[in-house]
Amino acid sequence: MERIGTPEQLRAWLIANELGSADMPASESLLRDARALREAIHRAGTAMAAGGVPDPVDEDLLNRWTARHRARLILTGGQAKWHLPETDSTRAARAVVALDTVATLGGHGEGVIKRCEQRTCGGLFVDTSRGRRRRWCSTATCGNKVKKANLKATRDGTEPGLTGG
Repeated sequence: MERIGTPEQLRAWLIANELGSADMPASESLLRDARALREAIHRAGTAMAAGGVPDPVDEDLLNRWTARHRARLILTGGQAKWHLPETDSTRAARAVVALDTVATLGGHGEGVIKRCEQRTCGGLFVDTSRGRRRRWCSTATCGNKVKKANLKATRDGTEPGLTGG
């Protein structure tokens, strides 16, 4: 969510992730709440990627959002989908994000939450690869940047920077 700068972009992100609809209200207040949630998620994930535990303040924020959860997971067409109550779909959408975060951070073994090794990225990801050797949030973007930088360094006769880009 770090690239979401306006309430309309947040609504578009929620819709793209099947957590919202075109008639969902978008406001600065919603964006502020989403950013606070996003920052708590990022701090908690960063702590876990470094082998630590989340700050209790961030855990509390995540837990408060999960307690507000009114959405439910339903099976439709053979796929699990979130059903958000019509009473406050924006609150339910943020609760779903918090629930997914808690499940992801708390449900995987140590070392699975990682920080992208591409030096200008800093994004977090869940490494589900065999052997847990994945290094970048996305091979298509960050991985390719590093590989291109290393190839260029090799051609130029300089030392390749493994986390370049």
